[in-house]
Amino acid sequence: MTITVLDTYSAMKQILLAPATDRVGMLTSMLEPVRDMYRYFPGDVDLVAMHGWASGFPLDRDERRCLDALETLAAAGAWERMQRALDDALALQMTATPGIEVPDITVLFVLGDPGDAHFMDTCLGITGNGGISGHIMITLWPFPENVADLEATAVHELNHNLRYSPGGVVWNPMTVTVGEHVVSEGLADAFARQLYGDELGYTRIGVPHLRDEAVFAKVVSGLGVTGMQNFTAWVHGDASAEQFGVTPVGLPTGAGYAVGNRLVDAYLTATGQTAAQALHAESSEIIATALQAEG
Repeated sequence: MTITVLDTYSAMKQILLAPATDRVGMLTSMLEPVRDMYRYFPGDVDLVAMHGWASGFPLDRDERRCLDALETLAAAGAWERMQRALDDALALQMTATPGIEVPDITVLFVLGDPGDAHFMDTCLGITGNGGISGHIMITLWPFPENVADLEATAVHELNHNLRYSPGGVVWNPMTVTVGEHVVSEGLADAFARQLYGDELGYTRIGVPHLRDEAVFAKVVSGLGVTGMQNFTAWVHGDASAEQFGVTPVGLPTGAGYAVGNRLVDAYLTATGQTAAQALHAESSEIIATALQAEG
């Protein structure tokens, strides 16, 4: 089992310095190692289009701003720090659950789009996708808080990857519940906090709502909703729902993360487990135990 953090620093710098006419082809080559991340999509996926959809750095503007941001990340040792964090986190996880199947994992770390207001403001300049076994993608703008959180961000996504790898929890897009998604975010944050503490381990968008009883009650009311198409509204909140054409349900940004942390913490306290030990715990069990403890 190997975790490989791709050298996207060199590739992105070359793309941003290249003639505009060459950039699409160069970006496609940079993204090719994670093509299998889209294996469940119908047809041949346009990797450059997916990059744009995920708020990746632009190819037609903001070159100097992006190059400066890239150097900020390089000076912070971002790629090396991620590699060390992921290796250390995997070692801890293997100690806690020695029988798990661990795939080879490819990590794509990409600079975000400074002109995307939703990404920069609502998402605080950071998004991640670790749910597809064998692949992790992190898109980030180097705000100081995001640079400080690099390790925690990486291991959060690793937790998702290991939870949904073969032998773990099965994610069926049609039948999976909001509760599973909410719990998975809480578990991933709890894992990051186990390694890096509460100051760095929480996903930033959920922090303002950790103690909001109205938000907790609202999200709990939707835990049984099924189908991935509904998750943006329940987990990420109304602003993201509107951004992606999903009907809002009356929740602030990061609501599902806040509630997921609360549910998982209650479960871990009740069972005496660590987040690493609870990697494959059923979301229904976590929710039932947590709500009984809350009650």
